[in-house]
Amino acid sequence: MSRYQSINPYTNEEFASYDNPTAKQIDESINLAHMLYKKWRHEEPASRAKTLHDIADAFRDHEDEMAKMMTLEMGKLLRESREEVELCASICDYYAENGPAMLKPTPLKSDLGTGYYLKQATGVIMACEPWNFPLYQVIRVFAPNFIVGNPILLKHAHNVPGSAALAAKIIKRAGAPEGSLINLYPSYDQLADIIADPRIQGVALTGSERGGSAVAEAAGKNLKKSTMELGGNDAFIVLDDADPQLLRNVLGDARTYNDGQVCTSSKRIIVEKSRYDEVLHELKNVFSSLKAGEPLEADTTLPPMNSERAKERLAAQVKKATDAGAKVFYQYPEIDSKGAFFRPTILTNIDKNNPIFDEELFGPVAEVFVVDDDDAAITLANDSSYGLGSSIISSNIERAQKVAAQIETGMTVINGRWITSGELPFGGVKKSGYGRELSELGMMAFVNEHLIFDVTKNNQ
Repeated sequence: MSRYQSINPYTNEEFASYDNPTAKQIDESINLAHMLYKKWRHEEPASRAKTLHDIADAFRDHEDEMAKMMTLEMGKLLRESREEVELCASICDYYAENGPAMLKPTPLKSDLGTGYYLKQATGVIMACEPWNFPLYQVIRVFAPNFIVGNPILLKHAHNVPGSAALAAKIIKRAGAPEGSLINLYPSYDQLADIIADPRIQGVALTGSERGGSAVAEAAGKNLKKSTMELGGNDAFIVLDDADPQLLRNVLGDARTYNDGQVCTSSKRIIVEKSRYDEVLHELKNVFSSLKAGEPLEADTTLPPMNSERAKERLAAQVKKATDAGAKVFYQYPEIDSKGAFFRPTILTNIDKNNPIFDEELFGPVAEVFVVDDDDAAITLANDSSYGLGSSIISSNIERAQKVAAQIETGMTVINGRWITSGELPFGGVKKSGYGRELSELGMMAFVNEHLIFDVTKNNQ
């Protein structure tokens, strides 16, 4: 058995637990979703648009309830949880408004005849999602596939089971047909069996490199299409012409939003030498002004990490870094709490031989590097096995775009930190995974591009 537990990281106390499903429950869930897929095959995508709008409205109506559950389970600031719910409602609205048009047949030009390709659902999708954005990670898979006509089975992270259950409940009560989103709490062995089931046609995963490798192996073994978003070690490049006020504004939460537990968070801050001291002191000002406390309270700006285990893992990485020569430029004072708080830290002097040079630090730790020029910044940014996102801060947009085009990554934001919205594709390259979620690209992740071609004229 592999229990799912709701543990408040502010108190480190368990307040709920959930057992794995039985084999019968899993089979019934897969069958229910599969039957819905077969029904949806005979319906137009537009027929589901109103329901998706209703789901968006339902999340807005239950924003406080959903936000509080996420904060209780993984510790994020309550206002950030509310922002997450609002974002998810907007993603649902985006696909309700734009999805049907994206799925219209695409005509093809050919001298061999006349043709087009349909964009059709493929079947039930297994979604494996992480804890850091308990609702957003689910909705960015659910919303586009709901319009496409692919039902979703959900295996959420072990520490946010209540958020998973509440999200599924809200979606169902908003009018989604039975089987649209079925929340399960499978063990890893059960997950492998689910992926192998012939009624499952695809797997979407956001998570760690290790988890992604295991799930991708299971999907490949069973010839199931998959999409993988596996974290990042994103570069935040500060060019020497960066506007000081804009830079200050962006640094304000580039490394502290969600307590730094964001796949696309600005983990490696790469600064051209004339701005290096400025960036270090701006980051110190940001970190030192944080207020640790109860994440449900409005004046708290530094919440606990998602779990004691995550805190200990990050502490071990920082120790490993300093043992290998990294310098601590700043570390937040000791926090008197039994919660999973990590003291925000700024590290410098990290060379290529440091064991954390190519590791993702998932929490409030900033690694700051100094470089001579744009070319050196690009080289350092690309010296990573990850390639999810990046940021470039510059007053010269053309220069920033030129640098951006040379970064080996799936996403680059100019004069801002990470950003997400329904219309923007999300995904990376290298060990950060493959495939895209959100936007039209994400909608096509599990679509059958079905060619219909008429050669009548050529055979008369």
